Amino acid sequence: MLNQFSRTELLIGKEGIEKLHNAKVAVFGIGGVGSFVVEALSRAGIGNFILVDKDQVSLTNINRQIIATTKTVGRYKVEVCKERILEINPNAAVETYQEFFMPESQGILDDTVDYIVDSVDTVTAKIELVVRANKLNIPIISSMGTGNKLDPTKFEVTDIYKTSICPLAKVMRKELKSRGIEKLKVVYSKEEPMKPNQNGYVSEEEGDFTKRQTPGSISFVPSVAGLIIAGEVIKDIIEDK
Repeated sequence: MLNQFSRTELLIGKEGIEKLHNAKVAVFGIGGVGSFVVEALSRAGIGNFILVDKDQVSLTNINRQIIATTKTVGRYKVEVCKERILEINPNAAVETYQEFFMPESQGILDDTVDYIVDSVDTVTAKIELVVRANKLNIPIISSMGTGNKLDPTKFEVTDIYKTSICPLAKVMRKELKSRGIEKLKVVYSKEEPMKPNQNGYVSEEEGDFTKRQTPGSISFVPSVAGLIIAGEVIKDIIEDK
């Protein structure tokens, strides 16, 4: 019988579809990158989600976040995202946490999670996610900086210690090394960040990553990073689970 995943089954087979239906993926940060991660994962057939984000959809999200429209402005991102998943796959199970993930956060991750996606934008949260993933032995992939960039063809999948150019990756390398973390799969861009300084904006290159900045963004850069991440998650689950 035909269903919404029939065309995917032609690529990965019935066994692959079953693995995806049974998998649980935790996505932290439902923004420009994370919203496209969830979109691709749900359309590929992932059956169980954990969504973590405290923010509401804002008008300035519309340029790059697939859950952001004039109708969803003001609504919590995790709730909009959950609705979208269930419209694609009514059989999916979706847990939502309306909070910013930080070192003191509890009760979100456990050994039932098959994969963690880090698409948050603060170093403290990113480091904590990697540390917990290592403790729980859960695969994790992390998004590096996508702001202040215009070339979506410059993204690469690699280990954090093989990255260059990206200012966020540089900070992550230092912090992870000091904690004894030996590896981390990341998606990062080899494009030099632009420096938009108009209206008080501070570029990633000039900014302090311990503070929240407002980088410039565009529709086709964070979305591509999110789709690449989703592809890595899907391939790893099919091959390794």
